[in-house]
Amino acid sequence: MSLVLEVRELVTEFRTEQYHVRAVDGVSFRLQRGRVLGIVGESGSGKSVTALSIMRLVPSPPGRIVQGEILFHHSDGTVVNLLALPEREMRHYRGNRIAMIFQEPMTSLNPVFRCGDQVMEALMLHRRMTREQARERTIELFREVGLPDPEGMLDRYPHQLSGGQKQRVMIAMAMSCNPDILIADEPTTALDVTVQATILQLMRQLQRAHQMALIFITHDLGVIAEIADEVAVMYRGRIVEYGPVEQLFAQPQHPYTKGLLACRPRLDRRLRRLPTVRDFMEELPDGTIRERLRVSVHEYIEQLTVTPQEQQQRREQLRQSPVLLQVEDLQVHFPIRRGVLGRIRGYVRAVDGVSFEIRQGETLGLVGESGSGKTTTGRAILRLIEPTGGRVLFDGQDVRALSGAQLKALRRQMQIIFQDPYASLNPRLSVGSALMEVLRVHGIFDNERQRREYVFWLLDRVGLERRHFWHYPHEFSGGQRQRIGIARALAVQPRFIVCDEPVSALDVSVQAQVLNLLVELRQEFGLTYLFITHDWSVVKFISDRIAVMQQGRIVELGDADELYANPRHEYTRTLIAAIPAARLEQLQRLRVAAGS
Repeated sequence: MSLVLEVRELVTEFRTEQYHVRAVDGVSFRLQRGRVLGIVGESGSGKSVTALSIMRLVPSPPGRIVQGEILFHHSDGTVVNLLALPEREMRHYRGNRIAMIFQEPMTSLNPVFRCGDQVMEALMLHRRMTREQARERTIELFREVGLPDPEGMLDRYPHQLSGGQKQRVMIAMAMSCNPDILIADEPTTALDVTVQATILQLMRQLQRAHQMALIFITHDLGVIAEIADEVAVMYRGRIVEYGPVEQLFAQPQHPYTKGLLACRPRLDRRLRRLPTVRDFMEELPDGTIRERLRVSVHEYIEQLTVTPQEQQQRREQLRQSPVLLQVEDLQVHFPIRRGVLGRIRGYVRAVDGVSFEIRQGETLGLVGESGSGKTTTGRAILRLIEPTGGRVLFDGQDVRALSGAQLKALRRQMQIIFQDPYASLNPRLSVGSALMEVLRVHGIFDNERQRREYVFWLLDRVGLERRHFWHYPHEFSGGQRQRIGIARALAVQPRFIVCDEPVSALDVSVQAQVLNLLVELRQEFGLTYLFITHDWSVVKFISDRIAVMQQGRIVELGDADELYANPRHEYTRTLIAAIPAARLEQLQRLRVAAGS
């Protein structure tokens, strides 16, 4: 296969009066036509900045490409250094020869233009098509990427499409000019596991059909295993390991790679705690990395595996615990209003007769796709959304019958951790002020000194520092913000917490740290969780039992390990089948099935 892209010693910096960051630090790699290069690493590793550098889309100021070469190899043998081209000539390559799919399609699609017009614009600009020709080509593209009703999709606006449909529009736009190289920057991160599986399958099909080179960027090695031929592992702006995907899974060399492989929750066994990258490596003050563990990833996983006796002991302990939460025939219906007068024409049955119970100290996982009713169920239990019908009994009290002071008192015992901690934190309040406010509202402690000392203790307990008391939400990483959300939920000393997708937006390594923290807090304070997620590997790690939701109903409920091993409902089997390959054995089966 011929070479299509060569990156040599690329350095990209961000420089202001306050800071100087070398986001990409001497990165080099080669990309062959018809091959897939996976770039994997945590947030801040330089993955996306590498992609933006190739496209020459690094925001300037404060960013600039300091040195290096980005060589594009034409099929006729000519080679062009993209960094040396004037901007006008670069436009011939950007979007035409090299296309990019961004992580969040809603921020990439213009909300005031129809989807069809946005794809047609690229065709008319780069391919000099007439509007009618561009329209016909766009319909073909929408059909190729599997959008329902391709002609109808032309006239729809981005907000009228689901997350998976918006991503398909972005893929159609990127494919419109038959690019030599397609860069996909975290294209499946925000999607349900089933939608993710269909998008990955679609990208594999298009890449092979068009013999296109693909750079696939992600933080999840399980996703990389599904699609990549070679993998580059990035850490702090550098490639620390590079090689064929099978070799990476079979014999990882760098401790950072070992940590990334190990920290993803396992489906084949239950662990006491998840391994983290810190377990495998230590970064010294001079920037060098020292390996901490002298055992293999497999041996370390064996040490953390829960024994059958421990599992049985946990089950027996929960059977003897009293029921803390009982949900009976819960219903939440949202009215559909139409016409000038806003008359009710029907109802959306978001939650349609849900029943379950959770024992004290237990974690019940609630898993399903977006729109299945998971989050609405959690919020209705706390009465953040008023239920339409049914009963919610907390420690024998009917939650729906309470009001005023009684409901406020109950709220101390029932808390929630939101999916997006940044959206749920007041950007104008420091972390300390936000936590102190919670204590004041509920009248916890007699004076400000006691409250402040308690907040210091809370910050320490969730893995933050005392100095963070005076910091604001924008000064924290995603994982740190989620720890703040956990501290806020813990502040009133609750007995029950709804965890609403608390790790879905986090890197797998940070995700492991937060999940370990939740398990530790459950053991330390005897907490009871309703854990809501669409990620089966996450829910299986933390849950004692799992309830599977589809279209507002629970279609299957049972012991977490038993449900995964022997799913009875077709929908449960579909969810499990869509989980990305995360182990060498799965990867090898996938390669055989694909005929590669």
